[in-house]
Amino acid sequence: MTLVALRGVGKTFSNGTEALRGVDFAIGAGEFVSLLGPSGCGKSTALRLIAGLAEPSAGQVEWARRETLGFVFQEPTLMPWRTVLGNVRLPLQIAGIGKSEAAARAEAALAQVGLAGFEASYPRQLSGGMKMRVAIARALVTGPKLLLLDEPFAALDEITRLRLNEDLLGLWASSGLTVAFVTHSVYESVFLSTRILVMAPRPGRIVADIALPDAGPRDEAYRTSAPYNEACRTVSAALKAAMS
Repeated sequence: MTLVALRGVGKTFSNGTEALRGVDFAIGAGEFVSLLGPSGCGKSTALRLIAGLAEPSAGQVEWARRETLGFVFQEPTLMPWRTVLGNVRLPLQIAGIGKSEAAARAEAALAQVGLAGFEASYPRQLSGGMKMRVAIARALVTGPKLLLLDEPFAALDEITRLRLNEDLLGLWASSGLTVAFVTHSVYESVFLSTRILVMAPRPGRIVADIALPDAGPRDEAYRTSAPYNEACRTVSAALKAAMS
């Protein structure tokens, strides 16, 4: 079932920059879809349009049924004066949820991302990877059906990034979430996704829609497997064609 679709979407900013032109794609319920392309091709803009943080200049964003969503930005954007629990509880507080219920739901979200026991910590006491886990927990605490992630791991070291990739896949598999994930890494997109949408440089548009076959568990062994390497070659070729 289609959850959300962009139909002929274009976006031109007030300074005249055309970020997107004629973008068409749909995201089905339960999919993990990555938007892959070079910097400046409109990946983040497309995500913001889905989230309702911006309006298209042309075309439409269509929902089968308007669903709750969570958004994780490139930076964790945590409030330094609030504890980990306080940061995760914030969306519920804004929504008027009672303190005890909000705390319980925030604790559950932190447990989902492996941070049980860090509720009383402050952002300054956390590593970069832990801060991003808090940001993901904050996005999950409202119980979204669609999770939007805008290059959340780009600033992290490679070891932390790989670990969080695996944790994110575990969350997706166990929760029934639909995920739209922005990245400029071929290897990350192949490891995570059920589908990859390859975007051409500005004005951004979809030039390839690549479905990845089920090749078994997405674990450390998968990263060195023949299906993974073949998929990386296919996606790399599509990205090279998009940029030429």
